[in-house]
Amino acid sequence: MTKQATLDAWSPDSWRSRPHAQEVAYPDAAALEAAVAKLRSLPPLVTSWEIERLRTLLAEAEQGKRFVLQGGDCAETLDDCRPASIANKLKILLQMSLVLVHGLHKPVVRIGRFAGQYAKPRSSATETRDGLTLPSYFGDLVNAAAFTPDARRPDPRMMVRGYQHAALTLNFVRALVEGGFADLAHPEYWDLSFFQNATLAAGLGAEYRRMSRNLADGLRFMEALGEQRVEELSRVEFFTSHEGLNLWYESAQTRRVPRREGFYDLTAHLPWIGDRTRGLDGAHVELFRGVRNPVGVKLGPTATGAEACALAARLNPGNEAGKVVFITRLGAGNAGRLLPGLVESVREGGRRALWLCDPMHGNTMTTAGGIKTRSFDAIRAELGETLEAHERAGSRLGGVHFELTGDDVTECIGGAAGVTEAQLSSNYGSACDPRLNYQQALELAFVLARRMRR
Repeated sequence: MTKQATLDAWSPDSWRSRPHAQEVAYPDAAALEAAVAKLRSLPPLVTSWEIERLRTLLAEAEQGKRFVLQGGDCAETLDDCRPASIANKLKILLQMSLVLVHGLHKPVVRIGRFAGQYAKPRSSATETRDGLTLPSYFGDLVNAAAFTPDARRPDPRMMVRGYQHAALTLNFVRALVEGGFADLAHPEYWDLSFFQNATLAAGLGAEYRRMSRNLADGLRFMEALGEQRVEELSRVEFFTSHEGLNLWYESAQTRRVPRREGFYDLTAHLPWIGDRTRGLDGAHVELFRGVRNPVGVKLGPTATGAEACALAARLNPGNEAGKVVFITRLGAGNAGRLLPGLVESVREGGRRALWLCDPMHGNTMTTAGGIKTRSFDAIRAELGETLEAHERAGSRLGGVHFELTGDDVTECIGGAAGVTEAQLSSNYGSACDPRLNYQQALELAFVLARRMRR
């Protein structure tokens, strides 16, 4: 079947006739249609030429010419749309990318999990406390976190508010990037004083200081790669991503644009399909098979090689480079065993894909006190297993996908930050899943750079 024949029956609304995992039950149908109509009338959050640029970069990452760093909040909240919070997330991603550029000797594609990461999948549609059952909190794009009937009632107007806050976030990020905040020639803009902390792993602080002293060499290396001229490094390219969970929101901003073929989801440069919603005949795959955006797919430990190959074919019938991004989230102890089969099946099927590792979601646990957390050691272990598995399979790890924040939170245990289980409640700010804090995220960039350099 040709690509055109495959897409003939597709439209931005054809997903409505498919099985819909994680469907939100909006009680007011008229309000839902009004919100969707409003979203359709609003300007796009991103542009088609930015999307096509990202596809080009991802195609180069498939060839090993670039490395992808994707990271940000587990779940954004509308209240967290503040300058300091946004700047801190941008800062840590830039710092991590500099470590990776210096260690890997190749350009890094920077993709933030923000300006739209307002929806979260849930294991149950409802939550019960003290005999009261209410809808689960599906993120600020759907309802509010407070456990009251009014807060938990799905409200379609939240999609419009989410769009507005995404636009504000994007506007500020673009202003920071264009204004020189991301100028790699001026690391004095970045507060890295925590590297003086005596609790850091031996040699880590010294390694960063050596890298800082060699910054000029790193910039010259980037210029030699043809990435950019040194004096133009303030023009860092930055892209956005989020899980395309709420299909009313995504489809309302899916449209044609002048002088280009096909449809674009203009809520983000890189939407992704979660492990819970990747059913081949489901609503999420149906919507995203018809857009020009690159599309990510999370693959958990239940994913089979046949499913991965079929997803690549469904989402990318033309087998174009830079279109499908598989993000494995297999868990420490599983990655080395399961990943080679996934890679081999996709390769034997002749399908193109870029492989990223999400070492966060497969390593979530709950303490005896009921606090959800992740172990830095398990995260690091899955990264190592994934790299070794790709090496054995004759493929390459093209990037990483982290949940992180630029703030000094205490949500993941371990690492040079020294967060213990007893300290988790001291500054636990996530609306959903635990994130790496500032120190843990940058330490992990060093761990990855050293391992890949070998």
